[in-house]
Amino acid sequence: MKNIKSHFWYTKSQRNGILFLLFLIILFQIVYFSIESNSNDTIDIDSKEFVAIQQELDSLKVKALTKREPKLFLFNPNFITDYKGYKIGMSTSEIDRLHAFRAKGRFVNSSEEFQKITKVSDSLLTKIAPLFKFPDWVNKRFKKEQSSSSEKQNQKSNIEYLITTTNINSATSKDFETIDGVNEQLSKRIIKYRSKLKGFIVDDQLNEVWGINKSTATKILKVFNVKQSPEIVKINVNTATFKEILKIPYIDYELCKQIFEYRDEVAELQNISELRNIKDFPQNKYDRIILYLKAE
Repeated sequence: MKNIKSHFWYTKSQRNGILFLLFLIILFQIVYFSIESNSNDTIDIDSKEFVAIQQELDSLKVKALTKREPKLFLFNPNFITDYKGYKIGMSTSEIDRLHAFRAKGRFVNSSEEFQKITKVSDSLLTKIAPLFKFPDWVNKRFKKEQSSSSEKQNQKSNIEYLITTTNINSATSKDFETIDGVNEQLSKRIIKYRSKLKGFIVDDQLNEVWGINKSTATKILKVFNVKQSPEIVKINVNTATFKEILKIPYIDYELCKQIFEYRDEVAELQNISELRNIKDFPQNKYDRIILYLKAE
């Protein structure tokens, strides 16, 4: 009987313990939700304390990232391996060009030469060129060559070219190149067209040169102009062959064909002005065409 009572007393104590634990659990939950409710309050992100903490966190992040970035070391571009080339952003073909060049026992001695051999882009060269390290003797030679080239350029620019003539029909390519806006290609086109015309007869014919603008032509004519019209042997439109008339600068195949059809129709042109009677005749070119044609 005593044992049975003891058993029931223990069970009651156990129940009291359970109730106490439940009380603690409820109490902790009340405290937790109270704290959670407070944490949901609006935080002033513009406060000095919050800004200071944020700046400190950003600073720590930057330091951590900086430590993780691989360090870049100077290197001689002549000894770039496949892996090294890949790491610095070169393509397979660019690396292969460098290796093929080196296989001949040759070396690149400047960033410009490196780009010429590998054909890397300007953007990549700008990025990696500061890391190039050439031997001291190479750097000294490169500086010496640059200095020598600069001196030669200065000497060349100091020599003023004197034109040989102001006659547009005898001026040379170099003569025309003294005019601002005239390069070697344009000066050659002027001479080629002059040869086709058998010489400029009037100054305005210069504007017919392909690729020349009015401003440049005006500059040229301030220095060069027709001093004496070339002697043009006019072709008799009534006896000339098809090829002879076709060679005239302002006459194309279609116009030449129309001239011959008109000549066959009238038998003979009495006056060169009869060309104006041809259907679709380019009236704006009449003054130019009659410089080379006559009717007899």
